[in-house]
Amino acid sequence: MPAPLIDLERFLPYRLSVLANVVSSAIAQAYGERFDLTIPEWRVIAVLMRYSGLSAREVAHRSRMDAVAVSRAVNRLLRAGRLRRAMAVDDRRRSVLEVSAAGAAVYREVAPLALRFEGELLAALPPDEVPQLYRLLDVLTGRAEQLSGQLRREWSPASPPQRRARTAAGRRRRG
Repeated sequence: MPAPLIDLERFLPYRLSVLANVVSSAIAQAYGERFDLTIPEWRVIAVLMRYSGLSAREVAHRSRMDAVAVSRAVNRLLRAGRLRRAMAVDDRRRSVLEVSAAGAAVYREVAPLALRFEGELLAALPPDEVPQLYRLLDVLTGRAEQLSGQLRREWSPASPPQRRARTAAGRRRRG
């Protein structure tokens, strides 16, 4: 039996990814050349401006970015003097990150641009639909997190294809 063909123009994960890429790229064009800043670097700065004193792992978790991308961004930001690394007060084995004065200066210039872009983007919606959009995004994010764990368990390398097939067949019988 052939695999079903995905209609990408109606496939929600694809559409959300395209939207996120268009928005991120539009804003990144404005700050990328001026500040020699990548999208992951901007996200790290933005997260740390909101939640100072996180580890790189915590930044990755909060931003839902790949840990390798966060690590690269953090290293570049440290070399550029836009971040500082220190030992956590409560656990000397853990390092935490803070935005430096240079990083904060970049943030102060980029944040208004990002907020203006967001405002102009949301202006495409009637004002009373904006809270509904945020509510729906929260619902979909929560559900995606639930499904992510489920898919990881079903498709983990430790889960042979035969077990996945038996698990799926069992759900169909119970379902």
